[in-house]
Amino acid sequence: MKLVVEVIDAHGLMPKDGEGSASPFVEVDFENQLCRTKTVHKNLNPVWNQKLLLNFDKTKNYHHQSIEVCVYNEGAQHFRRNFLGRVKIPCSNIVKKGEEAYQNFQLEKKWFSSFVKGEIGLKVYLSPESEPKFLPSQPPPPASNPLPDPPPSETKIVTHTSYALPAPENIEVTASKAVTTEQEKDISFTTVAVIQALSSHVAAIKSSNEAQAEELKEVIKEPVEERVENTQHILKHQVVQQQGLSVGKRPEGLLWTMHQQVNPQAHPSHQEDYELKDTNPQLGERWRNGGYGRRGWMSGERFTSTYDLVEQTFHLYVGVVKAKDLPPSTVTASCDPYVEVKLGNYKGRTKHFEKKLNPEWNQVLAFSKDRIQSSVLEVFVKDKEMVGRDDYLGRVTFDLNEVPTKVPPDSPLAPQWYRLEDRRAQGKVRGEIMLAVWMGTQADEAFPEAWHSDAAFVHGEGVFNIRSKVYVSPKLWYLRVNIIEAQDIIPNDSRLPQVCVKAQVGNQVLKTKISTTHTVNPLWNEDLVFVAAEPFEEQLVLTVEDRVHSSKDDVLGRISLPLTAFEKRLDHRPVYSQWVNLEKFGFGVLEADKRKELKFSSRIHLRHVLDESTLYISDQRPTARQLWKQPVGILEVGILNAQGLLPMKMKDGRGSTDAYCVAKYGQKWVRTRTILESFSPKWNEQYTWEVYDPCTVITLGVFDNCHLGSEKPGAGAARDSRIGKVRIRLSTLEAHRIYTHSYPLLVLHPSGVKKMGELQLAVQFTTLSVANMIYLYGHPLLPKMHYLHPFTVNQVDTLRYQAMNIVAVRLGRAEPPLRKEVVEFMLDVDSHMWSMRRSKANFFRIMSLLSGMISVNRWFGDICHWKNPITSVLVHVLFLILIWYPELILPTLFLYMFLIGLWNYRYRPRHRPHMDTKLSWAEAVHQDELDEEFDTFPTSRLNDIVRMRYDRIRSVAGRIQTVVGDIATQGERFQALLSWRDPRATSLFIMFSLCSAVVLYVTPFKVVALITGLYMLRHPRFRSKLPSAPSNFFKRLPARTDSLL
Repeated sequence: MKLVVEVIDAHGLMPKDGEGSASPFVEVDFENQLCRTKTVHKNLNPVWNQKLLLNFDKTKNYHHQSIEVCVYNEGAQHFRRNFLGRVKIPCSNIVKKGEEAYQNFQLEKKWFSSFVKGEIGLKVYLSPESEPKFLPSQPPPPASNPLPDPPPSETKIVTHTSYALPAPENIEVTASKAVTTEQEKDISFTTVAVIQALSSHVAAIKSSNEAQAEELKEVIKEPVEERVENTQHILKHQVVQQQGLSVGKRPEGLLWTMHQQVNPQAHPSHQEDYELKDTNPQLGERWRNGGYGRRGWMSGERFTSTYDLVEQTFHLYVGVVKAKDLPPSTVTASCDPYVEVKLGNYKGRTKHFEKKLNPEWNQVLAFSKDRIQSSVLEVFVKDKEMVGRDDYLGRVTFDLNEVPTKVPPDSPLAPQWYRLEDRRAQGKVRGEIMLAVWMGTQADEAFPEAWHSDAAFVHGEGVFNIRSKVYVSPKLWYLRVNIIEAQDIIPNDSRLPQVCVKAQVGNQVLKTKISTTHTVNPLWNEDLVFVAAEPFEEQLVLTVEDRVHSSKDDVLGRISLPLTAFEKRLDHRPVYSQWVNLEKFGFGVLEADKRKELKFSSRIHLRHVLDESTLYISDQRPTARQLWKQPVGILEVGILNAQGLLPMKMKDGRGSTDAYCVAKYGQKWVRTRTILESFSPKWNEQYTWEVYDPCTVITLGVFDNCHLGSEKPGAGAARDSRIGKVRIRLSTLEAHRIYTHSYPLLVLHPSGVKKMGELQLAVQFTTLSVANMIYLYGHPLLPKMHYLHPFTVNQVDTLRYQAMNIVAVRLGRAEPPLRKEVVEFMLDVDSHMWSMRRSKANFFRIMSLLSGMISVNRWFGDICHWKNPITSVLVHVLFLILIWYPELILPTLFLYMFLIGLWNYRYRPRHRPHMDTKLSWAEAVHQDELDEEFDTFPTSRLNDIVRMRYDRIRSVAGRIQTVVGDIATQGERFQALLSWRDPRATSLFIMFSLCSAVVLYVTPFKVVALITGLYMLRHPRFRSKLPSAPSNFFKRLPARTDSLL
């Protein structure tokens, strides 16, 4: 693998030779590998067009590595050189060959006293092929067009660890139905060694100070370790520890419901059931190979098998590798072998091979320790028969007391050969089988691909739909097509054509307006924006149509262009237009048709493509990886279990739920395994995300799996039922703190809000760089192109809908698929639809915001009316001090806000925000309003119901119309002050303005402010109950209501 640094050019370098010029060359340093370009003499805007190749080892970890590109001036003596600037490019910004793009980097200083200016144009990418060291590249864009980009920040390269396990192709597991006794037989297993990572730190501190050691033991209950190394999105489950980590509960306090004014019609009896609850699970600890240092991660790469946010669950693993020298059948002289593993009432079965005496299965079966009802494990080898019972070939038995225990980071257990025994275990028979049997947890590398005993009744394709998987959203781009003009358009008749252009990408179709110039050379200059996903499989189809009449369009020409031919635009540099020849519709390209030409420009933008609501956005990075900043933190989520789930479907005459959980943050989607027929499923799976912006939201949803391979007709077309959703905003989490809560799963049904159960999570957000975190709070939310070339509101909604469809289609192709109904629920596809309930909720949110201003106004009114004389006197004293020392006004204001914030720290929210039924106005909503919210679009209800709802909306709109009219009236009265619509009022006002200007000019400002303030704070004895003269004057001003029909 070669790292290619293509040095294109530089602009505006600092002169260094004493003659107003410089002789620059570029030197690249990577992993002690130095490579330089040729020297361009006497040029401050040099052009090199050279490729520098360096060795790049993909197996190494380049987390903290970067490529240093330095520009030097070569002096008169070749051994002397002057520093002109440098650029550091993080290794995480390196892309593969074919994805590279020309970028301008601002040159940076090496020392504080350096004088540096200018920029350098580079292309950096990885190439699997060896290339000549110096080859001319394509000429760069003109120097006048590109504008400099800000220097990219350093990011950390992502590491990825995967476990290559043979995927079982066809495993059939059956469980015999037996009555479980109340007292199960206790089994003595080999004890697991207890590893306590923090014991050495406690001992070290205890030797120096006993009191500090006692404090550290209390801190262990709620660890605040810092992580310095980041990891790739790695599937996690749990670390093996017998002694769990106890997370202490936080003190109880006032519950924060995200608003102050609540729905007065809400039922308080139900509210407690909808609240967030503290939990105290026994979480795992860090392993010694991936443990903490004293105040942060130890040097080196973090071990990928740390599962500290979930509870450990033990499983008995049986790895069936292969067999040899099996006895053939007397009839066919061969055998069709398979292996059956029996543990108490549970049986697991591998696939069978036809006519093979030395089969290889490479399959792993897992049995949960909670369901073990026997102390003996039996492994049978059988010959599958077409008719009758299968033939017995031999067996191997294991005493569970002798089964070894394997804990990470131990290597996989080596399988062994076992001689087969006869049915009565009195002697050996022909044949051997290679097996590996061990006791482990869900942290074992065999856990994700193993078949589990709790999935005994799943058949067919359903076996693939119950496994845990990690999905990645497709890389989305905005495709902007600028339709400029056409030439030599020949209509089908003698009239002047009314031409428009239709553009299509996949199922996205957009049209330009009809050209205003009805000639054979029409002009549009319109932008059409689409959403495209990598790999670019669709083509851009441009069709020129002539509008004959309102219901008929004639096709004049068409052209199809691949998306891979368009330039990827990384900044706001202009893109060059091009002419394309149109094909005559239905006949291909002919010589005479080459006169029909269409001019357009197309480019693919670097924007972040919105596929979710901006209110719950989880990723704000641009599409181009070269523009990513370094991550500021790591988010870890332990999906523990669910409690009290309701039955979602009927199975065998009783209610049943097959639940799985989906989490979405950024481009990474995760899906836990499906726990079958359980109202309290336990997943205990842990996942990790890199965080690039803390002001984002992670969304978790729980669903009922309806694709378990049922043989009933129509079962394949069933939709996975939604159970509930949880959102967590990362900015509300304290760093390095583990949050363990039970979140209510609330779903709005046509009958009202319903609690479907509870989801227990353990969440931890770890910051990597406090400085970068603080910087982000002043940084724009979206990439620069969103502000330089903004979209309209209608475009954003349309493009978001198209992006959601593309994501749903791509994720639906995975195995197992993440189905469309799941993606739509996670991305809030219906958040823009009309709802009377949401309208009421938003109205009360506005009232809650205004309640603070209303309270301040009421308090000021009490001061002015002297309802509390002591407070009024204090306000008078403070007012006189601020008038006498006006320079204290702003410091006093900000000091007051600081003290208020410090005081409110005592009453900070003890629970994270969650789904609030009061804020959502879900408890007191009318039944018909819910039915309207769940109606289809367009409506499918009866005409009488639609008429009633229309009248209701008219009445609501009428009240809104009145309020808007009143606001417009007040604004028009302000305009009437100087518009001479009322000559007498305008004359009075301008004379008053002249007198006020003279008085304010000759009177000191302190005196004016003092008189005004004392007048407003005057005692009620000096007040009148009638409106003031300025108020009466303002209300008499004319508005434009008289001109309305």
